[in-house]
Amino acid sequence: MKAPAGKLLATLVLLGFAGAVVAQSDGRGTRRRGAMDSTPGPVERGNVPTWPVMEKFERDTFAFARIRYSSTGRERSSYAWWTDYPDADLNLSYRLQLLTSMKVNPEPKVVELTDPELFDYPWVIMSGAGNIILTDREAERLRTYLLNGGFLMVDDFWGQAEWDGVANALRKVFPDRVAHDLPRSHRIFHCVYNLPDDLSLQTPNIRAAIASREAGKTWEDNHVGGNTKDPHFRAIFDDKERIMVFLCHNTDNGDGWEEEDSDPWFFHNFSEKKNYPLAINVLFYAMTH
Repeated sequence: MKAPAGKLLATLVLLGFAGAVVAQSDGRGTRRRGAMDSTPGPVERGNVPTWPVMEKFERDTFAFARIRYSSTGRERSSYAWWTDYPDADLNLSYRLQLLTSMKVNPEPKVVELTDPELFDYPWVIMSGAGNIILTDREAERLRTYLLNGGFLMVDDFWGQAEWDGVANALRKVFPDRVAHDLPRSHRIFHCVYNLPDDLSLQTPNIRAAIASREAGKTWEDNHVGGNTKDPHFRAIFDDKERIMVFLCHNTDNGDGWEEEDSDPWFFHNFSEKKNYPLAINVLFYAMTH
């Protein structure tokens, strides 16, 4: 089976990264979510700009692809896949179009693991997946996708209980592979933006960040099992040492994208310094390996 469609073209355009930092928030405002739609289509963009995509190249543009999954109702709702949707999806797509030479689809996608179009997307994300449930069919499809060149980023799950939930699901996907902690010397932290060792990459949700602004606290406390003070970046590799799954535990990159224009202090300390640079590094790595 071939690698996900569009990966070669995406690789070529990623090599033309402008490398500029996110210099400032542009005052677009954050689009507040409406009622949850169980079958989401095109989203209401609010003030997030759009841009044209040539019809004949539509399948060769990069699209933010979010996995819709099932979960228990333990700590988070059974719609946890919806975490940070759609503002994070829209804002990251816009920043990629603005800051890189990637050709990006302005409409983010929501896809299930059993959907045929899963293999059209070289990079997919799961957010808030601490209580995820995978069927045997979904696990098999995700395994096939990853072993054939796909890349999964898992973000915004906190504490021991949610780590156990994600790890259990991934054992169903890869019974013979485990997640390893990535040293900060790994190239994923340096391939476009240099994210130095002394820069903590932990981001809490914006409410927690603002509430503890003076204390400098960057973790969230209200998660089962505790152990949220230290962020962990872990990876599952294929046989050629390519990262297939990139796990961002005890941090919320999605809020850095979603809430980039909600508060100037949050933007400059999290979105600008951490969340967008890390996302661009991760995408560069995913498209070139």
